[in-house]
Amino acid sequence: MDPILIILVVVLVLVVVFVFGIYNGLIVARNRVKESWSGIDVQLKRRTDLIPNLVESVKGYATHEKEVFEKVTEARSALMKATGAKEAEAADNMLTGALKSLFAVAEAYPDLKASDNFKELQQELSDTETKIAASRQFYNANVLDYNTKTQTVPNNIIAGMFGFAAAEFFEAEEADKKPVQVKF
Repeated sequence: MDPILIILVVVLVLVVVFVFGIYNGLIVARNRVKESWSGIDVQLKRRTDLIPNLVESVKGYATHEKEVFEKVTEARSALMKATGAKEAEAADNMLTGALKSLFAVAEAYPDLKASDNFKELQQELSDTETKIAASRQFYNANVLDYNTKTQTVPNNIIAGMFGFAAAEFFEAEEADKKPVQVKF
C-alpha cells in the first residue's frame, strides 16, 4: 500500500475523531444547560404552587388590598405561561415585585404575621427563593461553559456547521441590583 495513502487515511481519521470529539463536547454542554434550566423551572413551579396558599392566608386579614392580590395572581400566571429563559426572567421579576408588595401588606397585620400557617408558608417561600438563586447560578455557570465552547476556536467552526446557538443567561432585573435600604 502506498505510504501517502496511509498518511491521508490516518489524517482523515484523526480529523473525523477530532470533529466528533468537539461535537460531543458541545452536545454535553448544551444538555447541561437544558438540565440546569429544568432545575430553575422546578423551583419556579414550586413557588407558583405556594403562592395561592400564601395569598389565601393574607386575604382573610386584608380584604381591602385587592390590587396587591391581582398583581400577584397576574404575575404568577405570566410565570406559569413563560416558555423561554427571557420570558421566565421577566415574569419572575414581576412576581418578585408583587410578592414584595404582598409581604408589605402582611406587615400591617400583626395577627397575620403571628399566624403559624403564614409563618410556615413564608419560610417555604424563603427556602424556595434560596433554591431558585442557587439554580440560577448553576444555570448561568452552564450557559457560560456552553457559550465559551461554542465561541472559541476551533469549536466555533464545528458549532456553526451544526447550528449550535448561544444560550441566554438568566439575569437579575435592574431593581434587584440596587442596594436594599433598611430604615428603622
